[in-house]
Amino acid sequence: MGISVALCTHNGERYVRRQLASILSQTLGADQLVVSDDASADGTVAAIEEELDAARRAGAPVPEVVVLRNAEPLGVTANFESALAACTEDLIVLSDQDDEWETDKLERLAAGFAARPGLLFLHSDAVLIDDTGAPAGGTLFGALEVSDEERAQVHSGAAFPVFLRRNLATGATAALRRDLFDIARPFPAEWVHDEWLAVQAAARERLDLTERPLTRYRRHDANQIGAGDPTLRHKLARVLGRRGDRNRTLAVRSRLLADRLAAADDVREGYVEAARAKAAFEQTRADLPSSRVRRFVPTLRLIAGGGYGRYASRGRLDIIRDLLQPA
Repeated sequence: MGISVALCTHNGERYVRRQLASILSQTLGADQLVVSDDASADGTVAAIEEELDAARRAGAPVPEVVVLRNAEPLGVTANFESALAACTEDLIVLSDQDDEWETDKLERLAAGFAARPGLLFLHSDAVLIDDTGAPAGGTLFGALEVSDEERAQVHSGAAFPVFLRRNLATGATAALRRDLFDIARPFPAEWVHDEWLAVQAAARERLDLTERPLTRYRRHDANQIGAGDPTLRHKLARVLGRRGDRNRTLAVRSRLLADRLAAADDVREGYVEAARAKAAFEQTRADLPSSRVRRFVPTLRLIAGGGYGRYASRGRLDIIRDLLQPA
């Protein structure tokens, strides 16, 4: 099984050398490295080319390298779509620019797919590290508060209801078969690439996770996308922050998902209807009155209908959010 690595970068000169070194030092080497740089204004691409040249001079194995340069920034999702389109091997492993891989990451991911020929998407836990690379305490699944129940659902093959509520997969930890990319493209602008790929695989019951951390996931101030901090203070800030357009965006995303799944012939019966029900639930939340008093009755109706348990990413916390958030 050939392996492509899709490394997306944007002004990543500060960290990308360490990430690239971890990719090149794998116990099972990649066959192809696709670098898609999103209009970096620093020396990101030069740093990558210097590291690759140094590895070649040292006699280290270096995969086939493809470097794409976007003249204008595409954004995270479109940049990853561009990188994935250039990948030619059957197994594609996603890479951010600022993490570091465990040396056996590719070997373990490849083994996971080999053991389950029907699998389309596999993601793992990660150890959190700080700006310097030192352990920051905890893991990615811990920061995301992935429950035992959610893990069991994913392992059983019934991941779609979990991923319809919220995304558990972080792209920096994920790998996919190229077949999934062909299914999922084009990526909707309203979705992040890892969420979209994961939910498409989950809808086909061909997604799993591995508990073993295979990535050292760096948290720093320049993260474009990353795991939040599950502290009480953070949760309260989310609950009491202004409502904005979050629920309206979730409704749009769910409608897009339902439309794409409805056009497919390999999606389990009921999943299209579930996505449409999620869209209706989020639209109702978006349309709640600005007055907290007037929100009480419609929120009670949503509670009685079971929507918060089936579709809200934070369950009971989202009930509190809908009752208390200022407009």
